[in-house]
Amino acid sequence: MPPNLRLIIIFFFFFFVLASRARAIGVNWGTMASHPLPPPKVVELLKSNDINKVKLFDADPLVLQALSGSNLGVTIGIPNAMLRSLNSSKKAAESWVHDNVTRYISNGGSGVRIEYVAVGDEPFLQSYGEQFKPFVIGAAINIQTALVRANLDSKVKVVVPCSFDAFLSESNLPSKGHFRADLNKTMIQLLTFLNKHSSPFFVTISPFLSLQQNKNISLDFTLFKETAKAHNDSHRTYKNSFDLSYDTLVAALSTVGFSKMDIVVSQIGWPTDGAANANSSIAETFLKGFMKHLHSKMGTPLRPHNPPVETYIFSLLDEDQRSIATGNFERHWGLFTFDGQAKYHVDFGQGLKSLVNAQNVEYLSSKWCVVNNNIDLSNATASALQACNNADCTALSPGGSCSNISWPGNISYAFNSFYQQHDQSADSCDFGGLGLITTVDPSVGKCRFPVELRTSHSDCLHSNAFVLPLMTFLMATILVSFPKLM
Repeated sequence: MPPNLRLIIIFFFFFFVLASRARAIGVNWGTMASHPLPPPKVVELLKSNDINKVKLFDADPLVLQALSGSNLGVTIGIPNAMLRSLNSSKKAAESWVHDNVTRYISNGGSGVRIEYVAVGDEPFLQSYGEQFKPFVIGAAINIQTALVRANLDSKVKVVVPCSFDAFLSESNLPSKGHFRADLNKTMIQLLTFLNKHSSPFFVTISPFLSLQQNKNISLDFTLFKETAKAHNDSHRTYKNSFDLSYDTLVAALSTVGFSKMDIVVSQIGWPTDGAANANSSIAETFLKGFMKHLHSKMGTPLRPHNPPVETYIFSLLDEDQRSIATGNFERHWGLFTFDGQAKYHVDFGQGLKSLVNAQNVEYLSSKWCVVNNNIDLSNATASALQACNNADCTALSPGGSCSNISWPGNISYAFNSFYQQHDQSADSCDFGGLGLITTVDPSVGKCRFPVELRTSHSDCLHSNAFVLPLMTFLMATILVSFPKLM
């Protein structure tokens, strides 16, 4: 073979390898919603937008059935609550694999193209303490063993999604990155396991939380703005927050002897409501900058021309039942609203100029619950607090899309949220006579008063011990600021 031809072949080989790596972009599909978009409709939404990989947080049969035959690459999740039993029982692991992998996995085109089993959902999150950590490695080993017994280990990899706070650098210099001291031993065990089975390291990178928590990080630096002030680490220059965080992880991996470990960014995104700097405009700017960075194949200073093996945007849809323990923005990460309507435009690298909305979505009737202005409203605050304890009022939080509506508009928002949550039943708009059902949309500017989807999971809502006290505090803080209520 002529030398020049050999060089050309080598060039194109590496070009296609790098291109395929850069294009491996998917989304997280969470289902913590009171009225979720039907799974077949979500799969249709994914395919319409040429999104070919999806990461799940559990193994919901209805979701897996909808994914059957779609040819989408799927990561199925094991909830943290199951880790203890899977760690202690190989039989439990075998049963889980049989029920959630073997039963659905594709076979010659049919079924689900399951690529990964994610053991836990960020089980090393610092706020969890020792709640899940002792069971993660054992559970992963038992799931791996079960996959081997089912002859599926060559098709399905076992991974453990790690949280953004699993690694750090006190000096903010990526080269000084290391894993948390309380995690170091566990991380070495995990990385040894992953390396043995050629599995990648799944990790959350959160530029939004970095912006919130680190006063040395500017918004422009987070949004990939060329005008942002660069951060220097010795002879390396960092022009954006993502590279800074990513290389902190790379350094942490190197510190414990796994410098070549493949990395999958399992969660990255930007919320659009519920906090300052959480809006659709900034989210669009961030994701466009991030996508451009990924597709440039530049990599990072510590891993030049070596982007993440895969990247999963967080998240596909808004979820009104997510825990707000870390902030009210947690329910607003979606590229799409709860009903599958695009919030902004972003190119996943498939050449689409804009996102395609979900089609033929079925809503409840065009009715809203608002405050009755013709009666005494002295008890409105207590009623609004009651409503928000059992519904989603996060858009009313400071910086939220409805934070600027005045009294009694904020009371109406709370009432309507409760009313929609409870399928527009007449008694859910009573509030001791304070509520009034209307067919006139009370939305104001960017503050949208939603009408829920006809599909209801209200009889099996995801509960969270943090939600009620946090929502009570949130609404009390917001509502008492209006003197007319006092």
